Amino acid sequence: MGPETVLDVGRDALWMTVLLAGPLLGAALAVGLLIGIFQAATQIQEMTLSFIPKLLALVVALFIAGPWMIQVLVTFSKRLITGIPGLIG
Repeated sequence: MGPETVLDVGRDALWMTVLLAGPLLGAALAVGLLIGIFQAATQIQEMTLSFIPKLLALVVALFIAGPWMIQVLVTFSKRLITGIPGLIG
């Protein structure tokens, strides 16, 4: 197993992390931005106001993107596990 193989596996793992975290982080970012605009417009500076909408947005995003996320993770895991003999040498 050479250094380029390790770098390829590491790059694929980092890309998988970005793919899996993207939908959830995007949903939290969008809801946080909307709540921040609402708070700025109404001058309500309550820190806990954004917690529940973000939590609900994350649950909805997980229900929508969850099956796709699991499929991507299982595909990556299968590819990695079946490639172990080729990695060893």
